[in-house]
Amino acid sequence: MPFFKKILLYLITLLFLGSCENDIKIINTVGNKAFLPISSAKNVETIYSDSAQILMILKTPLLNSYEGEKSYMEMPKGVAVYFYDSLMRVKSKLTANYAISYDKEKIMEAKNNVVVVNEKNEQLNTEHLVWDQRKAIIYSDKYVKINTGKEIIWGEGMESDERFDKWHIKKVKGSFLVKDK
Repeated sequence: MPFFKKILLYLITLLFLGSCENDIKIINTVGNKAFLPISSAKNVETIYSDSAQILMILKTPLLNSYEGEKSYMEMPKGVAVYFYDSLMRVKSKLTANYAISYDKEKIMEAKNNVVVVNEKNEQLNTEHLVWDQRKAIIYSDKYVKINTGKEIIWGEGMESDERFDKWHIKKVKGSFLVKDK
């Protein structure tokens, strides 16, 4: 019997060793530096200006920067962007629970509980918003809700200037006032 036990133990050991397998995709992901940020910063406040005039201030609790074919900055713990006029008054504010910014393309995507409020106190709510800095516009192709204070308008998609002054909703739904003449 001792010989039988040795053979059985040997076969069980081979079985366990043979069943161990490393997934090459997982190994490459863990070892690949492209998935790690090249820099990470907490409580970041970035001021964007032109000719000594502050245009906007971006605040985020965590900013991770990634390099590669498509370099980007990720704000996984949320973002707040304040847009200013020439007298340093806040013209509008954008907040979101998550954001990603592609520097070369000058595109920022805000996701999850995105809220934009302008100086007229009109409020936009959506789950996904794109800010095209080159065109100075914000837009979404997702469900949007705009509360003007007098009416609430829903729709699928919208487009506006980046300060949310002049906007229009695509595929409009909702309740709004119509004035009689």
